[in-house]
Amino acid sequence: MSTGSLTASLVHPRETFKAAVRESAAAVIFVHNHPSGDARPSQEDIALTRRLVQAGDLLGIRSSTTSSSATADTTVSATRGLIAPAP
Repeated sequence: MSTGSLTASLVHPRETFKAAVRESAAAVIFVHNHPSGDARPSQEDIALTRRLVQAGDLLGIRSSTTSSSATADTTVSATRGLIAPAP
């Protein structure tokens, strides 16, 4: 879990997957919010999603989905082609 400021949060795969590795998880779900109310993923969101998926692949931990939520809108990365749908 990462707690950020109003406009940014520092996320590193090492800390992100720590609990998943400790618990021998087969998959993880990443969720974050957009306080701005705009759920569209930023370029930073897309780059981070790809980095986390790659890290999970190296560890053998599937990234099931990544969501960006803002007020009543939710954008799921799997539907945007950022993460392959679960088999």
